[in-house]
Amino acid sequence: MLFALICTDKPDSLDLRMATRPAHLTYLETVDVKGAGPFLDASGNPNGSLVIIEAADQAEAQAIAGRDPYAMAGLFASVEVRPWKWLIKNPETK
Repeated sequence: MLFALICTDKPDSLDLRMATRPAHLTYLETVDVKGAGPFLDASGNPNGSLVIIEAADQAEAQAIAGRDPYAMAGLFASVEVRPWKWLIKNPETK
């Protein structure tokens, strides 16, 4: 099952994001990620994340989100974990 992790950074947390980024990227290599990338503010700086993952269920998806180094460092003001259906341009259904 696919899930969208919709993460919003705390205000003024760019330094924390950049310091934690290497650990975050290493962690994502251990997860079944289908796509990921940052949200950007008006200046082009990252201020959140969208991560699409595959997980067995909601509980596993939430656990994956909770183990992310960004989350563990306290970067996020909020994290929403939502079931997601990849309908358009899904390479696995072509």
